[in-house]
Amino acid sequence: MADAAPGRSDRNMAPAGNGAAIRIADLAFRWPRQPAPCLEIGEFAVAAGERVFLHGPSGSGKSTLLGLIGGVALPERGRIEVLGNDLGRLSGRRRDRLRADHVGFLFQQFNLLPWLSALDNVLLPTTFSALRKARAAVERSPREEAERLLGRLDLAAADWHRPAGMLSIGQQQRVAAARALIGRPEIIVADEPTSALDAERQQLFVDLLLQEAAAGGTALVFVSHDHRLAAHFDRTVELAAINRAAETGAAA
Repeated sequence: MADAAPGRSDRNMAPAGNGAAIRIADLAFRWPRQPAPCLEIGEFAVAAGERVFLHGPSGSGKSTLLGLIGGVALPERGRIEVLGNDLGRLSGRRRDRLRADHVGFLFQQFNLLPWLSALDNVLLPTTFSALRKARAAVERSPREEAERLLGRLDLAAADWHRPAGMLSIGQQQRVAAARALIGRPEIIVADEPTSALDAERQQLFVDLLLQEAAAGGTALVFVSHDHRLAAHFDRTVELAAINRAAETGAAA
């Protein structure tokens, strides 16, 4: 891919000169009845439009960190800012609105509604967010934008109206990516989205996802245990290098 920069060495802070899409300071999180935190992060930031590869083995706390960034859970200590908003100071309703308007999620299991068509799954964010709907309609209708994304992500037009539950794993993955991208959210968080794909399909999918994110100026946090994908991203971060809880084994 022409605009893909080689993965840089591990750094926890965003490059100077860019506004931060995500900023974390002095964070600690533990699950109920857990004796020690599974995440303890002094500082971590992602710049607006930056593409970060977050690497770590299974069980290292990657998905937990993404849930915290999305405001699904709150830390017991510390600060998480998303687009300048301190999540700890927002009500649950306002966190939900921030997430719906500004964050696209790409899950490992995709989380599609199996009875809806591929096209209608992609359009779901525009149903829940007037802002995403307006952004999707800047150059074409939201439906035409959903079709453009599905075509760009190499899903055949013949499959756009099929129920998502009838699609292959690879096809569902592309639908989930189009759903995360529609309406050009400022942030996309992707949790092991290529784990079910072979190496060739992984490469193609990551290239297309990065190109679409770059076109929208979207910050991308891509989580994977597969370090072969790291070279496509602006920066690589090893979770163990920023998570002090990993030193005591609490994140396992």
